[in-house]
Amino acid sequence: MIELDQMKLELQQYETPLEEVRDSLDLDYKKQRIEELSRESEAPDFWNDADTANKKMKQLKDLQTLVEDADKLSTSYEDMMMLIEMGNEEDDRSVIETIREDLDAFKEKLEDMRLSTLLTGEYDDSNAIVSLNAGAGGTESCDWCSMLYRMYTRWADRKGFTVDVMNFVDGDEAGIKSVDFQINGTNAYGYLKSERGVHRLVRISPFNAQGKRQTSFVSCDVMPDIEKDIDIVINPDDIRIDTYRSSGAGGQHINKTSSAIRITHFPSGIVVTCQNERSQFQNKDKAMQMLKAKLYMKRMEEEQAKLAGIRGEVKDIAWGSQIRSYVLQPYTLVKDTRTAEETSNTGAVLDGDIDRFINAYLKMEAGKAERKNI
Repeated sequence: MIELDQMKLELQQYETPLEEVRDSLDLDYKKQRIEELSRESEAPDFWNDADTANKKMKQLKDLQTLVEDADKLSTSYEDMMMLIEMGNEEDDRSVIETIREDLDAFKEKLEDMRLSTLLTGEYDDSNAIVSLNAGAGGTESCDWCSMLYRMYTRWADRKGFTVDVMNFVDGDEAGIKSVDFQINGTNAYGYLKSERGVHRLVRISPFNAQGKRQTSFVSCDVMPDIEKDIDIVINPDDIRIDTYRSSGAGGQHINKTSSAIRITHFPSGIVVTCQNERSQFQNKDKAMQMLKAKLYMKRMEEEQAKLAGIRGEVKDIAWGSQIRSYVLQPYTLVKDTRTAEETSNTGAVLDGDIDRFINAYLKMEAGKAERKNI
């Protein structure tokens, strides 16, 4: 049948890309590492150091998932090829719709896996700490901040990632003035580093009695959750540690006792807060870890070592500085100013469907790297 022959030709075009992705993943090494970690986990003293054991178990699970996904993709390719041959032999048109659905899913999964191979930065595989701050626009911007917070938590849920709220400040009338949260999952930072910048919303404001169109801005900052011991020495005289009562609509993640911690670093002006842990000591440890990570990245910026890969370009939360615009009225459009990626399905984007923008950014950065190597 012509339809099946066409799908066979289409599928065969992905044979080489599939092998290239498998090669770039270095699956043989990963399978060897899985065996090593599995043997370590069976040792009687493995759980003596719970923190180290948990990290190794997470690494084991991540490796197993990656290898399984790669193998499933190869199996899917073989199954589709076999089904096409059977359909042709038996002149069975009923398989056409099934193969088309499987082929579309295969192409999407292959592209996702290919893009994951681009995440080779030092911290790309880390968890991500995201900070949203309402900018110009008052209550409207606070509402926009809450919409973005929902968008990122929905995206995390789609990925199977977890979210821990670290700091939450309600808007004066509605929405969120600022929120810091950690998204936990393999490559969370590698994906979300593309979101750093100012996000602009254009809509008819529900807070404007005259029903006028209004523009609002929210800044999004993303940093990796660096778990390793960072070579940063902090002078106790350079910081102030404040303890306060946790607040905000953080749900079960936020404690209502005076255990929240705010650390101000005077030389740099950096302020970090944490209120999601169970105790004041845990909040202090997490806040110090965040401060060290921010100082470490600041030092790297000053050395011009990893400016582009870690922080990106610093922008004001105002006109002309946005990385992405979200227009809800008089028409619907979400457009990224860096990659020109766009969609009119604003509802899906605000519901967490932002992979098209993340992928476009990763492709753009990969293209820049390739051109540099030519």
